[in-house]
Amino acid sequence: MSEMPAEFAIATEDRGRVRILTLDRPEKLNSFTPVGYAALAEVLATAAADEGVAVCVLTGRGRAFSSGVDLSVMGQPGGAAELGRHFDPMLEQLARFPKPLMAAVNGLAVGLGATILLHCDLVVVDEGAEIRMPFVSLGTSAEAASSWLLPRRVGMQQASWMLLSGRGLNANEAVANGFAFAAAAAGQALDEALVLAEQIAAHKTSALMVNKRLIRQGWTEAIAEAWSRERAAMLELAEQVGPIGWKADS
Repeated sequence: MSEMPAEFAIATEDRGRVRILTLDRPEKLNSFTPVGYAALAEVLATAAADEGVAVCVLTGRGRAFSSGVDLSVMGQPGGAAELGRHFDPMLEQLARFPKPLMAAVNGLAVGLGATILLHCDLVVVDEGAEIRMPFVSLGTSAEAASSWLLPRRVGMQQASWMLLSGRGLNANEAVANGFAFAAAAAGQALDEALVLAEQIAAHKTSALMVNKRLIRQGWTEAIAEAWSRERAAMLELAEQVGPIGWKADS
């Protein structure tokens, strides 16, 4: 097992041809810093290039999958700009990741912790987890291409409700509307995800990659375009109501 620097750790562990990527900053609910964005981009790029890895499973340590961005970073000099600088490379790695990417949602998933799940091919949710996109309550807009990805995951009306109300989903609701593939008993999300991952990893990596590419044909370009629109919307809102987080400076 290897770890990134302590400021934001991502632990990696291989189970056969399945690589587990664990967000490992539990004392801060696995909230992202600039180092965290860079670390996730790096571990995804490494897994993509590793011929021994067929499937990746992303999860978190502690009671949260991820609470999104670390708000304390935005109060530091240059913090907002630094977050913005590292966000785009991370998003591009997610959008272009060529192998099956799964998520085992062990707990709270808020903001980016929720939108990142839309970039995963299969999502397994702990029965006690909550998924929430609180953008309207923060006075900002959807991020990470979620305005484009979410309707394709759950349908237009469910996406409208999630984004316009800011209301969270529990595990059963997430499965019912298609946001997640399956729910797991308390503490079993990773184990359940690994069962599915091992079934997928039993096939040739080349075939997995080709079929993922076919399923997601055109998505990389669409994600980039959606994120461009979202950034413009964030700037527009920031001009109206004042800066909301790092996004207005990105």
